[in-house]
Amino acid sequence: MSAFELHPQLAADTVAVATWPLCEVLLLNDANFPWLVLVPARPDLRDYHDLTADDMAVAGAEITRVSEALVALFAPTKINVAALGNMVPQLHIHVIARFADDPAWPNPIWGAVPTEPYGKEALDERVAALRRAFDGG
Repeated sequence: MSAFELHPQLAADTVAVATWPLCEVLLLNDANFPWLVLVPARPDLRDYHDLTADDMAVAGAEITRVSEALVALFAPTKINVAALGNMVPQLHIHVIARFADDPAWPNPIWGAVPTEPYGKEALDERVAALRRAFDGG
């Protein structure tokens, strides 16, 4: 069995926010949407059903924690949760705050608008706010 390693595409497109019992919590570097990605730190996972029953329970709790933080910070219309993996085969779970006035609403976000990377200051502020929200602050 190999050791866990973050897929290079995820590493290139995201910024680390937290390390939790199961998942690496990453912020997608796209200021168009509050968009987090959870990556279970287990080797060789492709699909959600590849998780053990215990890891599925932890993943569910971590998805809930991220979702609640996004709701607290942004008051979105809807939280979208998806584990597609068509472009990046490593299991990763998207948790995205959506708004009735966002540039893709009500359609999926993928390819809807060009990616808008965060500026340095905005990125630092977003990561700090997420960390505070994860800790209940």
